[in-house]
Amino acid sequence: MDWLQLFFLHPVSLYQGAAFPFALLFNYLCIMDSFSTHARYLFLLVVGGALAVAAMGSFAVLVFIPALCTVVLIHSLGPQDVHRLTFLFQMSWQTLCHLGLHYTEYYLQEAPSTRFCVTLSSLMLLTQRVTSLSLDIREGKVAAAAAGGGIRNRSSLSERLWGALPYFSYLLFFPALLGGPLCSFQRFQARVQGPSSLYPRHSFWALTRRGLQILGLECLKVVVRRAVSAGAGLTDCRQLQCVYVTWSTAGLFKLTYYSHWLLDDSLLYAAGFGSEFGQSPGEEGYIPDADIWTLETTHRIALFTRKWNQSTARWLRRLVFQQGRTWPLLQTFVFSAWWHGLHPGQVFGFLCWAVMVEADYLIHTFAKVFIRSGPMRVLYRTLTWAHTQLILAYIMLAVEVRSLSSLWLLWNSYNSVFPTVYCILLFVLAKRKHKFN
Repeated sequence: MDWLQLFFLHPVSLYQGAAFPFALLFNYLCIMDSFSTHARYLFLLVVGGALAVAAMGSFAVLVFIPALCTVVLIHSLGPQDVHRLTFLFQMSWQTLCHLGLHYTEYYLQEAPSTRFCVTLSSLMLLTQRVTSLSLDIREGKVAAAAAGGGIRNRSSLSERLWGALPYFSYLLFFPALLGGPLCSFQRFQARVQGPSSLYPRHSFWALTRRGLQILGLECLKVVVRRAVSAGAGLTDCRQLQCVYVTWSTAGLFKLTYYSHWLLDDSLLYAAGFGSEFGQSPGEEGYIPDADIWTLETTHRIALFTRKWNQSTARWLRRLVFQQGRTWPLLQTFVFSAWWHGLHPGQVFGFLCWAVMVEADYLIHTFAKVFIRSGPMRVLYRTLTWAHTQLILAYIMLAVEVRSLSSLWLLWNSYNSVFPTVYCILLFVLAKRKHKFN
């Protein structure tokens, strides 16, 4: 499975690990009174630029250009216009880059450059920061004078550059360049302008705990990977064996995501952006991406959706769901497929996910009414937990394999039974709900 090997040999973790000394150094320098605010912004920006060049090579320019254009737009437009135009520009740029990946994979039939894949991942994270900042400006969370008109009124070029520095630094700061939960501009600015929020003893044990969790996940991943590699794949599995193949492969994907998320969270924490110490009143709370216990024990697809990659889920809710007037759930998943690159498996996977969430709401609403006894509730939770895990494994494999050929194998396997059951229940219960109403 070439796509499986490409996923697990991704070098982002290596570069994130190499950035740890700089994160700790930044935190140490923040304790020193001589390390000014401008010096902090510059440190984050310069290390971010160096990390981008090291990880992406010449493709780093594809990240630098939209960051520069975003800052120009922010300082050229009013607060009511900035979000719409920056959103259109950023998503258009990201889509063009994704089309380049489509051209390489589907037309040229060649394996994409690893550095280009890292660049696309960084671009997706940049889109989160760009749109989060533009929404903050539109909603008045970031002062309009500082974001829109303050810089234009300055006559000195040096003053304009210093005024733009916080935005450049935010868009390219190294702890969030290649991964990590979305950090709002308010939190970023409060962290840079404030004192160090980590205490050596507390930070040592917190980072050690995260390191042990990552080590445990990596050991478990080795065991699961051996089991997956030793067994059949989707191309040669038979009947119910395909269900086990899908479930175990999706489990390997989840372990990889959990490990990456914990590493990204540790890097942000080491730099001081992930801790709750020194959080100012009204500042947006920090939410790590990985809530492993909830993700592995929930029997609700809707809850899994809210907890999977939590900062991204919250960003999608704010950017799309809360803005949508008709079919906001469908709009959110369609945009998510667009943001991920619109590969065939991603389009199918996210649309299927949207239908499953809608079905999940109806199924559990009716279950609360008709299932009342304790033993029946236990049986119901057990069965829905197993069904939820199998449906999510199906969706995850569809999204990750991406290509039509692999998607066709998934469609024709026994795995399709599980989402089909939910689709039938959605149709039946929707009619009953309409009748009751």
